[in-house]
Formats: sequence, structure tokens, C-alpha cells
Amino acid sequence: MLSLTRSIEEHIDRYIYSDSNKIFFVWGPRRSGKTTVLTKLAKKKSTRIFNFDVISDRELFLPTREALAKIAAIYKLILIDEVQNYPEATIALKILHDEFNVKIIATGSSELRQKTREFDTLAGRTTEHYCLPLSVYEIFNNSEVKLIEKDAFIKKLQSDIQIFGSYPEVYTEVNLTESEKIDLLQDIFDKYVLKDVINIYDLKNEKLAKDILSKIALQIGSEVSIREIANDLKATVSTVSNYIEIFIKNYILIPLPSFKTNLRRAVSENRKLFFYDLGIRNILVKDFRDLSLRPDKGGVFENFIVSEIEKQRKNIKAKQNFYFYREYSGQEVDLVIEDYKKQYKTMEIKLNEKTSKDIFPIEHKFEVLNAKNYFDLIQKTIY
Repeated sequence: MLSLTRSIEEHIDRYIYSDSNKIFFVWGPRRSGKTTVLTKLAKKKSTRIFNFDVISDRELFLPTREALAKIAAIYKLILIDEVQNYPEATIALKILHDEFNVKIIATGSSELRQKTREFDTLAGRTTEHYCLPLSVYEIFNNSEVKLIEKDAFIKKLQSDIQIFGSYPEVYTEVNLTESEKIDLLQDIFDKYVLKDVINIYDLKNEKLAKDILSKIALQIGSEVSIREIANDLKATVSTVSNYIEIFIKNYILIPLPSFKTNLRRAVSENRKLFFYDLGIRNILVKDFRDLSLRPDKGGVFENFIVSEIEKQRKNIKAKQNFYFYREYSGQEVDLVIEDYKKQYKTMEIKLNEKTSKDIFPIEHKFEVLNAKNYFDLIQKTIY
């Protein structure tokens, strides 16, 4: 298995050697490498990890000054894994922050703000970061690629990720056969992606959850109608909507809303929904063929680009928002990037090098992003 340095590690190092004692949260889906990062840090700092999957570890964090003083007396760096399993610890974390000079790094697959109202009491006391499936830049930066080999490397990389995704254990197990990779992805989906969400939120219908994801998996690149999915699955619109929001909050789906202007030409009320990991998406549609054989290769490439842009945005904490734009005529802009100064860049995402008419009605910069230029263009765009 390859050992990779993750983007989050740079943020952690800066935090540890800074004067800040804000609670450092690391969010991301299960199996995305959070525990590996924490384990590496614990070894480096010769300290332990409190795992909130374990009842005895949770019981140490009683919200009393006496109990927390014992922890703070021993550990100036407190590492917590699976913090979402003990949302009641929010009060304990607040006390540790307010009364003891300690640093806290806590990882979770579901943000605490979705699980307890008490999270609001941590306002101003936290800094939030992400550990997601591997980005192309994390992989490239861990690879000794000569300049002459770069184009071939990133071409193969984007093809591999579009088929098998980039969960760390799938990518780093270099000796796995294709069949073993598919089995591993199925295991990740069944035991963690689906089962974990069902258990965390106490959802009543595992089959419905899977069916909703399967419907979305067949619509990548297209607008998703919650009402149509609800009708097809004989479920209520509110139930389907709630499930989708849970998938978004747990880093399974990436929402791309429609960009609205005060012009009447923009009509869409629906969102597009993409997967953080295309290996999980391909498990749902049961298709791992070479991309050249697949009728959905355009949508798969669009998902690949959107997920890489979103991972880059979260990894470097870029202050940008993403949308798509469509007019009554049916003409569409694949990606609208808005920065905090309301400056816009639009991107047309094309598997080949063909282009369409630029229709975005606000002053902007326009780029065509394709399989040949995506690697450099994303880095220049997300900052």
C-alpha cells in the first residue's frame, strides 16, 4: 500500500505550531483517510487518539471541570476520532477550549452542527477543514513524475479516477485486480457510505436510500427533479429531499445549484447533483467498462471535473461558489464560478475540444475545460 501525504496535513502543521487553540475539525466521509492522518500525527507527537466509537473513550469527556482537567493535565494536544458519534461532547469541547490551554483536533464523518443544537455554542471557537477522497493534486504531489511524463500521467490518472474513484484504500492498494477493486468499492458502499448514513440518522428505509442514489447516479450532468424521483419510487417529495440533504451533508453528493440573475432568461429551479467519488457512482450503475465504451462518458467526465474542483476548493479553503446556468432556449453554462467580490468565470466542460456559444449574461471570463487542459486550468481557477 502506498503512503500518501494529504493536503490536510499542511493545515494541521500550521495549526499545531500556531498560537491558536481553536478546535480544529476535520470533516469527510468514512474511509477517506481521516483516521490515517490522525494516526500518523499521534505517532509523530507521541500521544493517543480518543476514539468516540468506543464507549470508554466517550465517558472520559464528561462535561465537568474535574473530568476535563484530568485530560488537559496529561494531553496538550487532544486527538479525537469519529467525533460525530458523541455529539453530547460539544459542551466538553467548549469547556476545554474556554478553560484549558489545549489544542483539539477532531475528525468526523458527519458534521456536529447537523446532530446537535449545542454546536452553535462553539461559534468563534472552531476552524473547519476537510479530508475527502484523494484529489488529482494530492496524488500528483505524492508521485515522482518527470516533466516529460506529466501529460501521460494525468491522462491515465483522470481515466482511472473516472472508473474506480479515489478512495485512498482503492487507489493505494496497487496490487489489486480490477475485480478486487470493485469488491472493495462495494464493501465501502455497503458498510460505510450507505450503512453509516442509515445508522447515524436513524433512517427507516435502506432500500429507498440506495434507490435514490441510484436514480441520481443515472442523471449525472443533468438537472435532478426531486418530484420525479419521488413519483418513480412512490415516496413523498419531503422524504426524498431529506435523504438527498443527508447525502450532501455526509460528503456523498455535491450539489450544483442554478445561478439566478434578475434577467428572466434563467429558468431552472432544480439542482445538478454529482458524486464526490465516481467509484461509488459506478457501483450504483454497475458499470466499470473502459470509458470509450460507455454512453455516459460525457456525464462521467463532467462529474470528475466538478468533484475535483470541489475537492480543491475545500482542500485549500478557497472562497468561491459554484453554479450552473441555463436559459429558456435550453442553452447552458456547465459551471459558473463566483468569487467573494462577485467576479465570475464560466467554464464549459468538454471531454473533447469542441466549444459552444458563450451565453452567460454577466461580465465574466470564459474557459473551455477538457481532458487535456483540466489539470493546470483547475489549479489556476481555484485559489
